[in-house]
Amino acid sequence: MEARRVVVTGLGAVTPVGNNVDQMWENIAAGKSGIDFVTRVNKDDFPAKVAAEVKDFDPTQYMEKKDARKMDLFTQFAVAAAKMAVEDAKLTIDDSNAHRVGVWIGSGIGGMATWEDQHQKFLEKGPKRVSPFFVPMMIPDMAAGQVSIQLGAKGINSCSVTACASGANSIGDAFKAVQRGDVDYIIAGGTEAPISNMAFAGFSAMKALSLNEDPQKASRPFDENRDGFVMGEGSGILILETLESALERGAKIYGEIVGYGATGDAFHITAPAEHGEGAARAMQHALNDAGISPDEVDYINAHGTSTALNDKYETEAIKTVLGSHAHKVAVSSTKSMTGHLLGAAGGIESVISIKAIESSLIPATINYETPDPDCDLDYVPNEARKQDVNVVVSNSLGFGGHNVALVFKKYQ
Repeated sequence: MEARRVVVTGLGAVTPVGNNVDQMWENIAAGKSGIDFVTRVNKDDFPAKVAAEVKDFDPTQYMEKKDARKMDLFTQFAVAAAKMAVEDAKLTIDDSNAHRVGVWIGSGIGGMATWEDQHQKFLEKGPKRVSPFFVPMMIPDMAAGQVSIQLGAKGINSCSVTACASGANSIGDAFKAVQRGDVDYIIAGGTEAPISNMAFAGFSAMKALSLNEDPQKASRPFDENRDGFVMGEGSGILILETLESALERGAKIYGEIVGYGATGDAFHITAPAEHGEGAARAMQHALNDAGISPDEVDYINAHGTSTALNDKYETEAIKTVLGSHAHKVAVSSTKSMTGHLLGAAGGIESVISIKAIESSLIPATINYETPDPDCDLDYVPNEARKQDVNVVVSNSLGFGGHNVALVFKKYQ
């Protein structure tokens, strides 16, 4: 059976640079940062002082107050973004198609804030005071579970947990489910709400977070003076469906998803494999899957975390795969504006990749001031660039050696 073509027909986002797709894209296009001093934890307790927090989010715009109370913030973000995406796709989910609508939403950490809150209650008041909702609020798959319940989607329901590659793996796995014929529509992406004392303490102890005390300048991917990532939160969701059903419904087609590559480094728990060899294999797999040659790639939405090793090795991986074309391709890291959304990164960066195709605009890498000799590609410094964009590769690389590349393409 010939693999079915899969298109993107709906987008939803809750991010540090805007609580819907239009607002997010407007700020990304303008090079505006969503990073500020952290407020979810007491900044005086930690060496890192900044984070990319979602501002003014009201879950009751998207769900009943009583339902919201039974969800950790990471799940609330996903439900909101999923409802936006379904509405954007003008997709009606009812008895006629519910069993053909899937959900695949990744999260790297799940309900960390719920875990902390309930553990505190346990220590202070004993086991009887732990909430009966503790477990279903905390587990990472509950974003997918709640989205399915809230929207009535009865097809495959899953969650890829692969650290910072969770959102991208979920979109890739969802793409394959539609391509194979397991479902006709799927609500896919990533979500994360990790800005809590324990997560902040853990990433600080690893020396992974930027210690830069100027919030606007802290996330500086590929810049020689980068000193770590900035933790972010939010959710990015796509509606993927068969080309056939999109045409039949008269749906707006934003673009097509054509390639997915996923590999393991088998190298180290946190450091990327030397020379980015695992990332390179993921990109190569994705291009092979898409049937696209390296010189057809117009833009790479890089993982670009603003850490010393990631940016250097991802640059090497791009050169390995693209050869001489590597110096002609536009590469940017939107984490310079959004911070690093961990398991949600691949979700919002897929939304951004699709918007770049739709808008013929390549987002900038902001805060790019001092070139690093190890990072010598075209990182679209500081200002977005008007350019026709036909093919985008989006990279996501996670602790544990998870590497994912997704290929999106202009629909023709």
